[in-house]
Amino acid sequence: MTFELGYGTNGFANHRLHDALAVIADLGYTGVALTLDHHHLDPYGPNVAAETERVAARLDALGLRVVVETGARYLLDPTRKHHPTLVSDDQDTRVDFLLRAADIAADLGADCVSFWSGVSDVDEATAWKRLRDGVARLLDACPRVPFGLEPEPGMAVQHLTEALTLRTELGEPEMLGITLDVGHCVAVEPDDAATCVRQAGELLVNVQLDDMVHGVHEHLEFGAGTLDLAATLAALTEVGYTGLAAVELPRHSHAAPDVARRSMAALRAAMDPPWLVEAEARVRADAAAIRSLFPAVGRHVGRDAVRPRVDARGWVHGTADDLARARLIAALPDASELPDLYRYGDDAEKRGVLRGLRPSTDPSVGVPIVQDALRTNDPRLVAAAMGPFAAAHLDRHAWRHGVLKCLFMGIPLGAVSRLDDLADAELARMVADFAAERHAAGRAVPVDATDLLRKARA
Repeated sequence: MTFELGYGTNGFANHRLHDALAVIADLGYTGVALTLDHHHLDPYGPNVAAETERVAARLDALGLRVVVETGARYLLDPTRKHHPTLVSDDQDTRVDFLLRAADIAADLGADCVSFWSGVSDVDEATAWKRLRDGVARLLDACPRVPFGLEPEPGMAVQHLTEALTLRTELGEPEMLGITLDVGHCVAVEPDDAATCVRQAGELLVNVQLDDMVHGVHEHLEFGAGTLDLAATLAALTEVGYTGLAAVELPRHSHAAPDVARRSMAALRAAMDPPWLVEAEARVRADAAAIRSLFPAVGRHVGRDAVRPRVDARGWVHGTADDLARARLIAALPDASELPDLYRYGDDAEKRGVLRGLRPSTDPSVGVPIVQDALRTNDPRLVAAAMGPFAAAHLDRHAWRHGVLKCLFMGIPLGAVSRLDDLADAELARMVADFAAERHAAGRAVPVDATDLLRKARA
C-alpha cells in the first residue's frame, strides 16, 4: 500500500475535535480529513491561530496526517446549506473562506484543501465562468498548499471529466489537483471507481472512501453499496498514490466510534495479505498453530514502520510485523501461549508479544513479560513495553521508571500509553532531576522532557 488511511471528522460531529482525533488514531487510522466547522477549528473563531497551533500539536502527537475539507453545511450561511458557493453571484464569501482554509492547512502541515463547485441556479455557461473565475482567484492568491477540486453529484462539476476540463482551461496549474470520492464514482460516473482512479492518476491529491449505489448520492458503509473496495484500493496503489484516503461518512456521527471501527475492519480485509487472514483463522481453530506462524510473520507481511513519515524506526507506532503478530495474539483464546512466545522468540517476536498485550490480558502473564523487557537495553523492546497494558497493570513506581528509561534511551514519549492521564507530581520530580543532571553534565535535555515538565507546571 502506497497511501495512508484516514477518517473524516464530519463523521464525528458529536465529538470534541481533540477527542475525535484520539479515537481515530486509536483505531489504527494514520490520517484525518478535517472538516472546518463551528466546533471543529472554526476559521472565523476569535482564537483561530492559537487553536490551529493546538490542533497541529495534537495531530503531531498522534502521528496523524491531515487534509482540510471545506464542506461544512451551515458555516457561511445559517439559513442555506453550503451557500454561498463558487457559482453563486456573491462568491466572495466562499473565496475568502477557502483562502482562510488554505492558511490553516499550511499551518497544520496539511496535504491540501479540498473543495467543490457548488449547485448552480443559473445557466451552465454563467455557472462555468463564475467557477473558472473563482478558482483562478484562489490560485492567484498563491496558496501554500494545493487545492483539490472534488466532482460532486448534482453540482456544476459533477463528473471527473468536468474537473479535468476546468483544470485544462486554467492552464493545468500545479496547485490545482483532484479530490476523488470513490462513492461518487459509483453513483454518477460512467466508469467504475478503479477506472476513475486511473484516469485521475498523478493529479490525485485527496481521496474519500465510502460506498454507494448507482444513481443515489448517499454515503454508505462499506458493503452496503456496490463499490468494489479491494479493486479501488489496488488501483490507488497501481497509480502510485501516496496521499491520504479517508473514510467519508458524514451522516454516521451518531455511532461514530463503531462505524469507524467497522470501516477499518473492512479496509483491512480488502487489503490484508491472504497469508495473514489464513494465519488468523488457523490460530482461532488451534492456538498451538501460533508457535510455527509467529516466526514467519516478517517474511510474509514485511518489517517496515507503519507510520514512516512520523516514526521512521517504528518505536512509537510499531512495524508491519509488530502489528501482524499482535493480530495473531488477538486471535488466541487466552494468554497461555504468550510466555513461551516471548521467552523463545527473537527480538522481533518479543516485540510482537509486547505489542499484542492489551489491558484485558491476564496480568499474571503480561506483567512479567513487560518487566523483563524494561530490564533490557533494546529501545524497541522498551518502547513496545510501555503500551496500554503497562499503563493498566504496572505499579506506578515501575511505570514511572519505564517513562524515565525512555528518556534516557532517547525513545519518544509518544510510545508511552496514557502519559497525559497518568503523569503525576512524582514523575515530574523524577524528570526534573533527570533534566538537572543533563544540564550539569552539559548535555541537551530531550524536548519530550521539557514538554512534560511544562505540562506539569501548567
